[in-house]
Amino acid sequence: MDFGFERLLDRTGFRILRALQENARLSFSELGRRVALSSPAVAERVRKMEEVGIIAGYHARVDPEKVGLPIMAFILLRTRTEKYPGVISLVRSVPEILECHHVSGSESFIVRVVASSIPHLENLIERFSPFGETSTLIVLSSPVVKQVLDLGEKYE
Repeated sequence: MDFGFERLLDRTGFRILRALQENARLSFSELGRRVALSSPAVAERVRKMEEVGIIAGYHARVDPEKVGLPIMAFILLRTRTEKYPGVISLVRSVPEILECHHVSGSESFIVRVVASSIPHLENLIERFSPFGETSTLIVLSSPVVKQVLDLGEKYE
């Protein structure tokens, strides 16, 4: 069965995406019940969404604090373009780095890290020093952490 990209992102497709974001462990049978499709039809839709990259993966969400990494911070790095490959190599090799974003504005990169202690965080920051000037923001709390991409009411 050939699904066009537009067909994958119709009202039913967005309902499938929302349901899987809320619980990626749903059976195709349960997912089908939620979106009014048969199990084979919903399985085919999900397979096609995976094939074209709409669904990029399934992950277990781990609480960093519960595994001994209670400090979250953002390291802002200002660097020159010729240093980018070294920065990217570093961020790919450090497990405490959760995200790295190349950004516009006065900074070059924003890096989200977790650490077990302030000395551990200091060590992470120091690893960026050869690449340029850093500034660090320690997260005090996170009042909103979205786990589901809200696709809007127009798709409900």
